[in-house]
Amino acid sequence: MDETKCTSCKDKDTGRCNTGQCTGSPFLPQNEASDIRKVIAVMSGKGGVGKSSVSALLAVAMARRGYKVGILDADITGPSIPKIFGLVDRPEQFKNYILPVKTSLGIQVMSLNLFLPQEDDPVIWRGPILASAVKQFWSDVAWGELDYLIVDMPPGTGDVPLTVMQSLPLNGLVAVSSPQDLAMMVVSKTIKMARQACIPILGLVENMSYIACPHCGEKIQPFGNGSVKEAASKTGLPLLAVLPVDPELAKLADAGRIEDYEGTSLKNIEPLVEVVENQKTPA
Repeated sequence: MDETKCTSCKDKDTGRCNTGQCTGSPFLPQNEASDIRKVIAVMSGKGGVGKSSVSALLAVAMARRGYKVGILDADITGPSIPKIFGLVDRPEQFKNYILPVKTSLGIQVMSLNLFLPQEDDPVIWRGPILASAVKQFWSDVAWGELDYLIVDMPPGTGDVPLTVMQSLPLNGLVAVSSPQDLAMMVVSKTIKMARQACIPILGLVENMSYIACPHCGEKIQPFGNGSVKEAASKTGLPLLAVLPVDPELAKLADAGRIEDYEGTSLKNIEPLVEVVENQKTPA
């Protein structure tokens, strides 16, 4: 980890240290076609816990509040954001930059899957090339004016997450886990990685927490209970959202219509939205 960004930056106490603009910043600068105010990463450490769904829900909720939002799909080898939003158009070019593809709500999306001939074509690249692609999504894309850019991170603590943390000016990170002890153990690695990189962690999201009986409303917890709450207590991080397994959300995401979703997960994610909106970062 490059820890110099916390110690050598001349602007670390001015509030500009995390913008990619300050004199001691090691971050990649924004290009002339982008004006991004805040960058929020959504990371899980472990695959299959619904990180991309949380990224998409957060983007939808922010867009409905009137913010200009973009999603940088940094999960290069397992991108799912275009599918969730039903995007099939290829990115166009503007001068020397690539234009993101817009959703029906105006959310701007950049993902490698938008360039592939078939959405299920594999990306068989080694780590340095994957990391380079993420850098290009920051430097070579004309994001325009954005209030928030959400970075949908890949699972794990390898080359790409490390590149994002060291190269992009992250204002905060959200850690997503399912309730199992195993999942939370792996996500804890993400939390430690972010802290070593001096990235502010906004809090935790427990996804797939329960299934609500459609007849009586009883909450069934198929993956157990308490792991994420316990981790929140141990790490001192707030548990910002508890999201259910919602068949309606899965159905709309599979159909590329997540922006039509109005269910419980969207309601339950509001505390996370407010923390992102107000940047209430734990000390």
